[in-house]
Amino acid sequence: MDMTGKRGLVMGVANERSIAWGIAEALAGAGAELAFSYQGEAFGKRVEPLAARVGSDLLLDVDVTDDASLEAAFAQLADWGRLDFVVHAIAFSDKAELTGRFVDTSRANFKHSLDISCYSLVEVARRARPLMTEGGTILTLTFDGSRRVMPFYNVMGVAKAALEASVRYLASDLGPEGIRVNAISPGPMKTLAGAAIGGARKTFRHTEQNAPLRANATLQAVGGTALWLCSDAGACTTGEVVHVDGGFHVMGMPHSDNL
Repeated sequence: MDMTGKRGLVMGVANERSIAWGIAEALAGAGAELAFSYQGEAFGKRVEPLAARVGSDLLLDVDVTDDASLEAAFAQLADWGRLDFVVHAIAFSDKAELTGRFVDTSRANFKHSLDISCYSLVEVARRARPLMTEGGTILTLTFDGSRRVMPFYNVMGVAKAALEASVRYLASDLGPEGIRVNAISPGPMKTLAGAAIGGARKTFRHTEQNAPLRANATLQAVGGTALWLCSDAGACTTGEVVHVDGGFHVMGMPHSDNL
């Protein structure tokens, strides 16, 4: 899975424990050239040294809720040249609304969560498409709370369900242009985003104990899957949600020892 000569944008790196960073390392290790986006000065300071570790000096401050910000970023990418892949690892919800019951979700946070966590993929795909002159891959991240009720996930489960549906529709729209659109669904991981979910430690322990492989995903495992999907080896895979969760998504109940 050689990525030499291919270049792409990675969105959503927060620190070296981010899933997006695991993906970036795998892509760079296979020879890809990377650009990174971040939002705000604080995140920019975190991303800059990581980008330098993989030889990247193209960092873009992007607010995915602001059209002007997106237009400016993709204008810079157009000057950089062709895009072969985009990794969209962006999601947000008010942490206070990830506790309690979903029925109590506020209208404001519902709209904000869906805007950032789902609609941003559509905005990014629309702008990336003209730069993928030789086809390419758009890759996003989801979670099984889209299909099954997960504790403390609430509105994010609905946002991820919408995201997965968007993957399928975008795959249909962009497929004739040779652009593949897929999602990776890791199980719980010890990331900055994961830590925002209430009961994260219990959830992580539960999935580790009950997944068929008795293990949660690692950054390396997710990065390897992303590399496959972005490389020529993934040439005939699109519209998919690929689970990298130790097999937990196939289980209907905990193992008998844990009942």
